[in-house]
Amino acid sequence: MLPEPTESPERSRPSPAGFVAFVVPGTNKATKAAGDRAPSVACAAVPERFRAPTGTNDVLPPESRRWELLVDCFARLVERAGYGFVSTPVFEDAGVFSRVGESTDVVRKEMYDFEDKGGRRLALRPEGTAPVVRAWVQHRPPLPWKAWYVAPSFRYERPQAGRYRQHLQLGVEVLGTPDPDVDVEVISLAWDLYESLGLRRLLLLVNSLGDEVCKPPYLARLRAYLEARAPSLCEEHRERWADNPLRVLDCKRSACREATRDAPRMTDALCGPCGQHFDRVQEGLGALRIPFAIETRLVRGLDYYTRTTFEVQASALESAQNGVGGGGRYDGLAELLGGPPTAGIGFGTGVERILLACDAEGTFPVPHARLDAFVVDVTGGDVARDLTAELRRAGLACDRSFDERSMKAQFKAADRSGAVVVIVVGPDELASGSVKLQSLREEEADGQAVPRDAVLPALRARLGRS
Repeated sequence: MLPEPTESPERSRPSPAGFVAFVVPGTNKATKAAGDRAPSVACAAVPERFRAPTGTNDVLPPESRRWELLVDCFARLVERAGYGFVSTPVFEDAGVFSRVGESTDVVRKEMYDFEDKGGRRLALRPEGTAPVVRAWVQHRPPLPWKAWYVAPSFRYERPQAGRYRQHLQLGVEVLGTPDPDVDVEVISLAWDLYESLGLRRLLLLVNSLGDEVCKPPYLARLRAYLEARAPSLCEEHRERWADNPLRVLDCKRSACREATRDAPRMTDALCGPCGQHFDRVQEGLGALRIPFAIETRLVRGLDYYTRTTFEVQASALESAQNGVGGGGRYDGLAELLGGPPTAGIGFGTGVERILLACDAEGTFPVPHARLDAFVVDVTGGDVARDLTAELRRAGLACDRSFDERSMKAQFKAADRSGAVVVIVVGPDELASGSVKLQSLREEEADGQAVPRDAVLPALRARLGRS
């Protein structure tokens, strides 16, 4: 279990390079809808044109520390399972996405695509799987290949709680093995992440979409079924049911739900190998004591999925935003992107949606403390400079004030920093070659005088790290 991020005396290892750049500046109506704090007075004075685009967020301390801890928790979890970090460009050739989802809303309506100065059609990444598979096709690392990523994704959607035009996505991909036990591993990694954050009101839905043998005849049956009921479908699918019949099953509108109540189910049409594969996945989840339900309407939002698909829902959230993550198998995706036939499976999960679920369940709160110590120096700053550097090199989190501020102002800064201990350097301490250690979190009248060369062991003792 990941500990609650309250008093955090030691910072965890840094998140992957570039993490800070993944957060787009700005505060807007979308953040209010998600329950974020109202913009400050300073923000209100910023001209509209200089605020971040609609659907993007500022993530500032101390909230940003929670993002760091979440990413770090995910990295530790998946690296223990043998996954390596991979980074792909924010933009790709638009064909990377259009070839694998031409009939989907992600490609047709939501993708940010543009022509660059060289006449190339490019697109901002709307999801993480296709770019990672493209990277494997291009570089061909040995199989099986297990990769994880943290990446901003972009979709032109109507901003609302848990749904933004830029979101931070975490995910894993495994290429090179069709073994159903890999499906179980990937699902269990997602499940373990959510449980490690303290989430308990979770529902795992699983389904199988078959393969190139059993899926085409099933789609023919489904199209015949929908053709007779097309006038009863919702307005969107009344025109599009033939292009993407599976999406009709996934539609949440009452018209489509009613019209497809008796629709043929893919799980009833699985060929022998696909049925055995799905049985093995269910057996594996049961062996790991991961509760699940079979949802025959679960199809996911992109066209490349085969066999296993899954989604994890947070019951504490409203139904429109309760999907915190999901994924599935995509055994034909590498071939679509110019590579050899290669089995693959993965999942993705959004940081913003996870944190909404954590807030709804009252778990994984914003951390209160960031620093071990704060140096208050009213003697000119030389001691603060040297002592701060010494403590940082010893692995402690330490900060100081600048600009020769008063002791009162420096104590206020220390309190705001969340430091556990204040190290005071005044004229008396300077003359005697000592400093004073004083707790900011407990009642302490006079503090503890410590010789200058004994600060490090004394501070460690106070922090319980002697």
